[in-house]
Amino acid sequence: MEVAGGLCTRTRGPLQTCALDAAMPFDYESRATSKIKESKQLTIGIVGFGTFGQFLAKRLVQHGHKVLATSRTNYQHEAAGLGVSFFRDPDDFCEEHPDVVILACAILALEKVIGSLPLQRLRRSTLIVDVLSVKQFPKQLLLSMLPPEMDVLCTHPMFGPDSGKGSWGGLNLMYDKVRIGSAGRRQARVDSFLQFFAEQGCRMVEMSCEEHDRLAAGTQFITHSVGRVLGEMGLESTSIDTKGFEALLRLVDNTNNDSFDLYYGLFMYNQNATEELARLEAAFDS
Repeated sequence: MEVAGGLCTRTRGPLQTCALDAAMPFDYESRATSKIKESKQLTIGIVGFGTFGQFLAKRLVQHGHKVLATSRTNYQHEAAGLGVSFFRDPDDFCEEHPDVVILACAILALEKVIGSLPLQRLRRSTLIVDVLSVKQFPKQLLLSMLPPEMDVLCTHPMFGPDSGKGSWGGLNLMYDKVRIGSAGRRQARVDSFLQFFAEQGCRMVEMSCEEHDRLAAGTQFITHSVGRVLGEMGLESTSIDTKGFEALLRLVDNTNNDSFDLYYGLFMYNQNATEELARLEAAFDS
């Protein structure tokens, strides 16, 4: 009897299949699937591990990505609870050579944060991603401050810990591939990162940073402005609330739970915001 190709054969008579080898195709398929999944996993670093940074990290870890973080505040305890490696020293953080670095700091602190990162310790082709609520400002800053070899992806997850605490299904993720190298692995990396949001159910919206800011001034900025004005009025629920009033109270909660720095940044760093405030004032006068 001879053994060939996983089959037991006799020199005379029919072929015989060894029962032990019958499971081999299934094992191969499992290993191949696992290998494909591993190839899509990224090492993702988050700079700024406050509320929003932790919000993103939780989902990224659940999705199978390796997540690192650094921040001015010591979030070691919170990071450990999420399965994230936290680094007090940004040099140590960069020495881990993450595939992707997400800038999740406040708008007002972005320039200082970029300037404080030891970029020379990162790989030259690292993908840098911002998740700020305005887009032209970070785009211009990243292009001017980062080495030209680094890839730049500007994004805006148009939801947060409150509006996205459950499913992300149908929630908008705006993105602009500002500067992505032509090499296949760099294209695959940005696609893999964006695929994370798509697999969470996000509505993927590709548009320029300039178009985003024009549209956001008439949606996000006005929404936050009205919500904060109503918040200043101290509105409270009553025993005879209408559905419309309940919606206003939800608006107050959603907008006032965000920091004032975020709202201030929406005004300071979106050149369309002043025009929208003027339109709001004109509408009130009318």
